[in-house]
Amino acid sequence: MNRARRTSKNKATAAIKQTAAGRDAPPRDKPIELYYWPTPNGWKISIMLEECGLPYVVRPVDISKGEQFAPEFLAISPNNRMPAIVDPAGPGGRPIAVFESGAILQYLGRKSGKFYPLEERAHVAVEEWLYWQVGGLGPMAGQAVHFRRYAPQEIFYAIARYTDEVNRLYGVMNARLAQHEFLAGRYSIADMACVGWVRLAERQGQDLGEFPYLRRWFETIRARPAVKRAFAIRIAAASSVDMRDPKVRAVLFGQRAR
Repeated sequence: MNRARRTSKNKATAAIKQTAAGRDAPPRDKPIELYYWPTPNGWKISIMLEECGLPYVVRPVDISKGEQFAPEFLAISPNNRMPAIVDPAGPGGRPIAVFESGAILQYLGRKSGKFYPLEERAHVAVEEWLYWQVGGLGPMAGQAVHFRRYAPQEIFYAIARYTDEVNRLYGVMNARLAQHEFLAGRYSIADMACVGWVRLAERQGQDLGEFPYLRRWFETIRARPAVKRAFAIRIAAASSVDMRDPKVRAVLFGQRAR
């Protein structure tokens, strides 16, 4: 059974207001609130929560409707991006909001004592590959998907540039995984950060058949029960988003400073 206790509300703003109002239960008994949309960045955090067995509730943030720009959400995630979390039982027993997927993974690793080792050499290895994903794999794969699927014009240079760079990055992972079972040696938040992006390899113009060690790693992680539960979270509104709708495209791709 999925540990995620899904809310019946699909409005992030209402969920955040409910959080601000507080509840009667002591903070230690309240679930972590995950502000979420089913994307590779959202999957990172649902995987970690499931792997750690931490109780959580999903608060959908419909990025196609601009819910990420609501003032209540910006108080949690000032970069108007999901995922974000609110942990009612944060440091000192007081609530804490955390945004940016890498920072959330590190926070949950410290909180749970899992998948983020304390020993310095192992710790450094995890951070190397976590930051590699945050600064490289995620942005490059995201651009590859954008220019291959969503750009209004077919720009051959951009398609080749980002598809080739993702191919290079997959090669880096493949070489690493030829020598190690997981990216940092043992299964960690670094693997959780990367697996959702590799899940979309075809959209990025990649064939996992060209990367046998990467494919072995992906299939191993995908088979983990916690990962299956995390990927199984369904947000009904996400499946009905029409990426051809000019209003949706303006929200997702037409933003400037506010």
